[in-house]
Amino acid sequence: MKSKVAILHTNDLHSHLENFPAIKRFFQTQTAALSQQGYRVLRFDDGDAMDRFDPLTEATNGQGIVQWLNEMHYDAVTIGNNEALTNSHKQLDHLYDHANFPVILDNVLDNKTGQLPHWATTHRDFVLDNGTRLRLLGLTFPYPTFQAMGWTAESVFGTLDRCLQEWEGQYDQLLLLSHLGINYDRELAKRYPELKVIIGGHTHHLLAHGEVVQQTLLTAAEKWGHYVGQITFEVDQAGLYQQQAQVFRSTDLPREAGDQAEVAAAEATGHRLLAAQKIARVPQRYQTSLTDDNPLVQLGLQAMMASTNAQAAVLNTGLFLHDLPAGIVNMDQLQQILPHNIHVMKTELWGYDLWRLFQEMEKNKNFLIRFPQKGMGFRGKYFGRLVYAGISYDTEKQQLYWHHELVVPEKRYTIALLDHYEFIPFFPTIGIVGKNQIDFNGNIRTVLAKYLSQEFPLGGGSHGTQSD
Repeated sequence: MKSKVAILHTNDLHSHLENFPAIKRFFQTQTAALSQQGYRVLRFDDGDAMDRFDPLTEATNGQGIVQWLNEMHYDAVTIGNNEALTNSHKQLDHLYDHANFPVILDNVLDNKTGQLPHWATTHRDFVLDNGTRLRLLGLTFPYPTFQAMGWTAESVFGTLDRCLQEWEGQYDQLLLLSHLGINYDRELAKRYPELKVIIGGHTHHLLAHGEVVQQTLLTAAEKWGHYVGQITFEVDQAGLYQQQAQVFRSTDLPREAGDQAEVAAAEATGHRLLAAQKIARVPQRYQTSLTDDNPLVQLGLQAMMASTNAQAAVLNTGLFLHDLPAGIVNMDQLQQILPHNIHVMKTELWGYDLWRLFQEMEKNKNFLIRFPQKGMGFRGKYFGRLVYAGISYDTEKQQLYWHHELVVPEKRYTIALLDHYEFIPFFPTIGIVGKNQIDFNGNIRTVLAKYLSQEFPLGGGSHGTQSD
């Protein structure tokens, strides 16, 4: 006898609340409809549910989004890189304190204990009415930068090898929440016939009708709640049958009059909490420009150098989405100006490598001004113009100057950059030979906030102490 199973799934919501009410209602109505048809309905989220571009997420360190997730009544979720790399270790340790769902995760360990984080579990089992045992596991993309946050991201293939060996005989069919991306998912399907369904995400791909790779059904529902995924199949101890995958476009789901007000109230709460965090009293307006050097990017360069104790820095103008107004500045304003999940990084290079890096920057800088940058923590529209501080380049002679002195090839130099520059493909020297130290205690926004509080304290004067 076969049992019928339906899975409703989301991925990469990234704190886009605008679709939550419609998705929540769809989960309720679709669960009821499928249950009447004899399906056992399961509901999963595949990670990156939060994103600090959103004021409610930023103000509550993600816990405001967890409250919204609770209303979806998920049977399980896993984490994405945004949960792990934009929260401090302590913040992630408490992110799920009030969650009403389990977090399934198998390839991340807490460096303090060498064990699975206390807020996660390795799997969840679902026993069907015909006795078939479904087991769900979870994997997230193993960024090396997990180490800097106090976590160890283990090898994906090594983790699966271990789990399959330890779990032998404990399940009948294996399902995977995979925040790994489409390429990983396809490779896993080829290597591991035990995996029957992979619910994917991370690379924001859409598999409108799923994709079968050998014996495995791959699914994914793009990003931001634009789609909700549904999987149906029949199953017994021997296998899965009649597997089908589809997606529902969120804009096609019924809306109700109160939806917009509910989202607006959440956003207003985030803005209010951030606005209560006063930072500095700025004496003048600092304007920004995408195409030109400008006062605001110069302020950012000074903040980066102060944060890293470096004597030179590079920034791109596209980071700054609005001007910085005169008067009392709060974190809500800075959130709107710099909504990015990007960290300041100190990079040490030999002089000849520094020259090569600026050759790369000079070669790409005009192309990058209107380049529509996406991902890697960037939450703006265009990359913008590269602006230098403490360093200059003579285009005619192709010579690089460090505070008006010619760079010495055999000398070591330290420069303040962004970790974003290491992850995008335009400046390979940074990743190949740079000695890079990323500051994970904050981001470009908090670095600027600290600098402003020191330079323009609320109490007045210069280099004073912040007060209310």
